[in-house]
Amino acid sequence: MVNGELPVYKVYEDNEVLAFLDRTPINPGHTLVIPKKHSETILDTDDETLERLIIVTKKISNAIYKGLNIEGFNIVSNQFRVAGQVVPHLHIHIMPRYKDDGVRLWPGREYESEDEKKEVLKKIRKLLK
Repeated sequence: MVNGELPVYKVYEDNEVLAFLDRTPINPGHTLVIPKKHSETILDTDDETLERLIIVTKKISNAIYKGLNIEGFNIVSNQFRVAGQVVPHLHIHIMPRYKDDGVRLWPGREYESEDEKKEVLKKIRKLLK
């Protein structure tokens, strides 16, 4: 897509980022925003590229929100196949939403115990120090 080998309906393009309409949208206006520099996930993407990607995502989200008169939107990026990433190139979905559009993103669940919650928190915080 970045090289123009596959046809896309471009929403936006600059030197670092490309955005185009999703081929199978949740709702009309569903847009994918991708960095032109290849990386598979957010974990192997340099900070400068991530910064530009999120700035452009905000700009496009605003245009979708105002231009299509939607009620809200989701910004989603699946990381790795088990989480729903089908294409191994970092991309952000901007999904227009309407009340009662039937889209359900995920069911929530409670922690099994306070101990489980504390153990999860401990493991995350340990790597943030």
